[in-house]
Amino acid sequence: MAAPLMLVVVVAITVRAMLFRSSLANFISERVEVVSPLNSWKRVVEGLSLLDLGVSPYTGNMFHETPLIIYLFHFLIDYAEFVFMAMDVITALALYVVAEDFNKVVFRKQRIAFELKKYAPDIITLVRTPKEMYHIPLKVALFFLLNPFTVLTCVAKSTCAINNAIIAVFVLATVKGSAFISAIFLALAAYQSLYPVALFAPALLYLAQKHHLIVSFHSMDFVVYLLKYAVMFIGCLLISLCLSFFLLSSWSFIPSTYGFILSVPDLTPNIGLFWYFFAEMFEHFRLFFVCVFQINVFFYTLPLSVKLRDHPMFFMFIQIAIIAIFKSYPTVGDVALYMAFLPMWNHLYRCSSSKHLCGIVLADFIISVVPSSVAPLDLFWECKFQLLLCHHLGIQCWPDSVGFRLFLCLHSERVSSCRGTSFKIQGWERGTHCP
Repeated sequence: MAAPLMLVVVVAITVRAMLFRSSLANFISERVEVVSPLNSWKRVVEGLSLLDLGVSPYTGNMFHETPLIIYLFHFLIDYAEFVFMAMDVITALALYVVAEDFNKVVFRKQRIAFELKKYAPDIITLVRTPKEMYHIPLKVALFFLLNPFTVLTCVAKSTCAINNAIIAVFVLATVKGSAFISAIFLALAAYQSLYPVALFAPALLYLAQKHHLIVSFHSMDFVVYLLKYAVMFIGCLLISLCLSFFLLSSWSFIPSTYGFILSVPDLTPNIGLFWYFFAEMFEHFRLFFVCVFQINVFFYTLPLSVKLRDHPMFFMFIQIAIIAIFKSYPTVGDVALYMAFLPMWNHLYRCSSSKHLCGIVLADFIISVVPSSVAPLDLFWECKFQLLLCHHLGIQCWPDSVGFRLFLCLHSERVSSCRGTSFKIQGWERGTHCP
């Protein structure tokens, strides 16, 4: 498997190198689908210019990246293209190892379940064989490295690529069972873009499962482990913030980065939900709806923790997708990260036999493209994400003028049934609500 992986890496680097030298690089770096006010390379260069002049890069309203990023490129500005290509390769290799390790865990669980005769005869088609699982790691790396969204992010030199690499290494450390390294990279991801704090719960559940701990607050071992992991995470986050303060001798970066993310003052069009909604919002109601929209990222964590406590890797995938969908300044690079996880659950694609669902998605996508140049590019993959969710949760889903809305239904009687290759979503009719 090493030779095909190296071939994919070489092809991916070649494509990126050619685009870096083409006239498309400047065009891509200005696309609002690819860059945002938070991760635009032009704003990083502007911040570096101010830093070289002895002026705080957070003076004014141009630079919103974290201090560690600007000091990183202060030394590596001449090698920026290599840095971004290296970030993509690191992310792909980390996801490759994650998929390999996850396959081993799944195969071990399946073998134990077979020995204990826990599987019903009619779900045998959903059981993965070693032959099916063999190519999954390569598919994951391929889905990430040759994904057009990833290539565009790299060529635009969006710092989203760095954030993706940090999250990928965090997932790798979690899968390997290293709580300390996992806490370090989770803290770095949260320091970089705030929203990855929501990944704390799935990481904790996976680590607890890895160390054979009973996930219950009545278990003293689990409570102690939770406190240790929380202390390591908070400690690493505080160290990152203090290091930023010592570099700048000021706390001005906090309102310029995290304040900017939470308050959403820049309504430049992007692929997210915030800009269009708040462009038409009365100022009197702005604070309330900003809070409501920001809570969306974290709102699903608790119910998903309860429902998916036995499937922490799937929970982590869902949480990454939720962050990409509901964050205030999303780009296609955020979408590319969770798209790379899709091959890990390719055995569930056979359950998505609802042809009318794909037709609705296609129609909604075309309608969204026609009136605006800034279309929701991840709409199709949102549909795939919804179908994967149906394997574990009961889902309410119907088309309307806005798009697809998800209501997670935690009652076991509403969970859809999957028999062989047929699949139904209960409560599909418009106007039906989860109890």
